[in-house]
Amino acid sequence: MHHDITLITTLAAGFGLALILGFIAARLKLPALVGYLLAGIAIGPFTPGFIADSHVAGQLAEVGVMLLMFGVGLHFSIDDLLAVRKIALPGAVVQMVVATALGAGVASLWGWSVGAALVFGISLSVASTVVLLRALESRGMLDSANGRIAVGWLVVEDLAMVLVLVLLPALAPSLGGQGDATDRSTAMTIAITLAQVGGFVAFMLIVGRRLFPWVLWQVAKTGSRELFTLCVIAAAVSIAYGSSQVFGVSFALGAFFAGMVLRESRFSERAAEQTLPLQDAFSVLFFVSVGMLFDPNIVLREPLHLLATVGVIVIGKSLAAIAVVLMLRYPVRTAVTVSASLAQVGEFSFILAGLGMTLGLLPKEGNDLILAGALISIALNPLMFSFAGPLERWFARYPKLSARLDPSSNPLSELPMSTESKYLSNQVVLVGWGRVGKQIAGELTKQGVPFVVVESNREFVEELRRRNTPAVWGDATAEGVLIQAHVRDARALVIATSETVQVRSMVEIARTLNPGVNVIVRSHNEEEADLLERDGAGKVFVGERELAQSMVGSVLSLVKLQA
Repeated sequence: MHHDITLITTLAAGFGLALILGFIAARLKLPALVGYLLAGIAIGPFTPGFIADSHVAGQLAEVGVMLLMFGVGLHFSIDDLLAVRKIALPGAVVQMVVATALGAGVASLWGWSVGAALVFGISLSVASTVVLLRALESRGMLDSANGRIAVGWLVVEDLAMVLVLVLLPALAPSLGGQGDATDRSTAMTIAITLAQVGGFVAFMLIVGRRLFPWVLWQVAKTGSRELFTLCVIAAAVSIAYGSSQVFGVSFALGAFFAGMVLRESRFSERAAEQTLPLQDAFSVLFFVSVGMLFDPNIVLREPLHLLATVGVIVIGKSLAAIAVVLMLRYPVRTAVTVSASLAQVGEFSFILAGLGMTLGLLPKEGNDLILAGALISIALNPLMFSFAGPLERWFARYPKLSARLDPSSNPLSELPMSTESKYLSNQVVLVGWGRVGKQIAGELTKQGVPFVVVESNREFVEELRRRNTPAVWGDATAEGVLIQAHVRDARALVIATSETVQVRSMVEIARTLNPGVNVIVRSHNEEEADLLERDGAGKVFVGERELAQSMVGSVLSLVKLQA
């Protein structure tokens, strides 16, 4: 019997330690990802005790990158990005430029080459998709307006990083790194690289967009759950590998487009649900393998360098994000949410740092500093979110400054002068223009019931105005915004937003202005609904409960017809 069980020992050690340290991190109210990175450090070559096979771990990490980027692609929605493009696109670009300049600047002061400083700066400029999505989800903010802005912002960063990963090998020789020996000029190399990427993108959008869903449909018709899951995973890995061999693009880009193509099909939700456990498992291995590359001695050798790295990630990026959001005339709450969401680095930083080392651009010290900065910034991320409330209250202590930043002072916050009187009295005030809010608005329109929308996403309000739908831009927890929506004379306040944390404040302000207003609230679960009802929030609807009641009603009506 063959006794070479390197793969098994690596998996056992990696998963076992990741479970233990991830559990400890979660109990300490830290992201579990911190535990996964620490597990990698523990079984890496720079710490005493068991040392896992780095070659095997590296290959497992490649699979982890594929599935991680496939998951990112599954969450990428062109429609969601377009909805917040006016803030996400300029905001992400400016914030990345500022963070890159700060990171490259400090690296230059350390005497690093231009190529090393550039890779280091870009690595610090992009946040972790995994950390951001889980942080927003844990706070019930993923489907909120501010959550959508943060996710859209991150999508722009991800797309920029994909472009960097594609172009860096072509630019490496001119930056002092290693590359394929060629007589072509840098411009010609870049042009050929972009042509290859363009060919792959065109192939995926023209052929893959039709072929991939058709194959999934054929497999789905067999009724086999495991075959469907296998088909999704096989497609993700095969497309990633094939794109590398045929078009010369990275595994990460191939897997990302596989997920993005599947996102547009009707199987996206099922694929995401059934492949999530495998994505999570290999993502854990990816973070463990990244931790194995980290030398903890960097903390003792270069404490000032590490402090500067963390400062760029946590302070520099946060201040840049806040400044950009406020300059674009968005509310303070949006600014602090986005800045807290992006005050960390993660998987793309690790991928770029690894590529930089392979190309001879980034020194080992740079990789260690990026990993250490990631560990510390991810651990501090929950604390950054906790600063959101005090920061908002700080702005509130300065009335003149708050008046400038308060969306209720913006002309968009006022209803159009042409608004009919029916929208100013006995109307419905609808808070939130998400999926639920749009359906409610559609039914109110059919029934001829006048309503005014309150939404904190400026693009949505502008679109509603163009369609002659009365809308107020701002935060419904601000008294001035509800006054502009004429809640004093409204017959009902319908809160369809997913930010249920703010429901009590909205209800309290509305009832202060209009004691007799009827309140209807959307909730996510039974426990939350019970708490809201006990607090007197009004009639609370839970999605699962209402769905079950509707289905039971249909069943009973069928039974009565057949009786």
